[in-house]
Amino acid sequence: MRAPSSGRTAVKRWCLRHVRLLPALLLVGGALLDYHTSPHFSAEAFYSAAPMAAAALLSLRATILTGVAACAADAALLTHFGFIGGSGGRSELAAVATVSALAIVVNRLMYVSDVRLQSARTIALTVQRAVLPEPPASIGPLRIAVRYQSAVKDAQIGGDLYGVQDTPYGVRCLVGDVRGKGMGAVKAVDVALGVFREAAEEEPTLVEVGARLERGILREARRRAGLELTEGFVTGVLAEIPHSGDELRLVNRGHPAPLLLHGGRVRSAEPSEPALPLGLAELGPGEGRADTVPFPPGTTLLLYTDGLTEARDRTGAFYDPVAGLAGRVFAGPDALLDAVLTDVSRHTGGCISDDMALLAVTHGQDSDSENP
Repeated sequence: MRAPSSGRTAVKRWCLRHVRLLPALLLVGGALLDYHTSPHFSAEAFYSAAPMAAAALLSLRATILTGVAACAADAALLTHFGFIGGSGGRSELAAVATVSALAIVVNRLMYVSDVRLQSARTIALTVQRAVLPEPPASIGPLRIAVRYQSAVKDAQIGGDLYGVQDTPYGVRCLVGDVRGKGMGAVKAVDVALGVFREAAEEEPTLVEVGARLERGILREARRRAGLELTEGFVTGVLAEIPHSGDELRLVNRGHPAPLLLHGGRVRSAEPSEPALPLGLAELGPGEGRADTVPFPPGTTLLLYTDGLTEARDRTGAFYDPVAGLAGRVFAGPDALLDAVLTDVSRHTGGCISDDMALLAVTHGQDSDSENP
């Protein structure tokens, strides 16, 4: 049995595919209504609405043709009923023609506005991709995949981040979320990733990598206080996967707990003790501790930002990745992340309200595909 949300999504998609027919439906419906009703009834509202709908939905040429068709239909019906020569008929036709001309202006204004918005969005996403380069698809026995799903609201750049670094201590990963949006968040992301790349190579422990991130973020925040660099703090999870062995280490700084998937089972790697987000160490002690968890071959580590767990459906229910992924086996990290994004889009009806950064690391080869 199809879920109600799936049915609503199908109806929405059908409406979006056929909404461009609205101007034609208004014209045809108005003409039929005008023809089959009393001569003193006018469908002027339909004739005026058609070019305005075309201005919002169609091209300039289609808007002009719709306006001409609306004037022609109104003139034909006025002639049929003998009102074309009267002051009322001429006034009605003039009103439809005026609205049609205004629709052309509205179409051009919307086009210019859309071009500017698309340009801003493209620039924002280009900056985001420049700050967040793609990691290698594999490092030794590890297969790696990342995804960045932008809500692209008002062309704002989000503060979600990820990083992967092959170091003498193992493969080290970072997924984090800067409070705020815009250029201040981008500056914080750039600083955090720059410090992470250096610290991951030099610091012998994951806790020390986190402490160095803390110092770097605070230093830049003080130095650029006038630019509102961090707007508060950065939550994040650091992961370290040694080059040999079947375990990994995690340091969680106030971030959603990572997930471990193996053979259809999903468990949350909750931190053994809470720690403050990066940038808030001055409020109290608690740099966090490194927790060691099993990471046998075939296991996938999923790191994500809160845009995933705060995705809501129409009823306000949050998406639960543990429930959504339980009982499913994936061919690799790319298949897993594609499935997660598909699930979230289905859960929200395509209305994602916050950015999401996802990073998945699979240990060893796993030839199984997703269960049906």
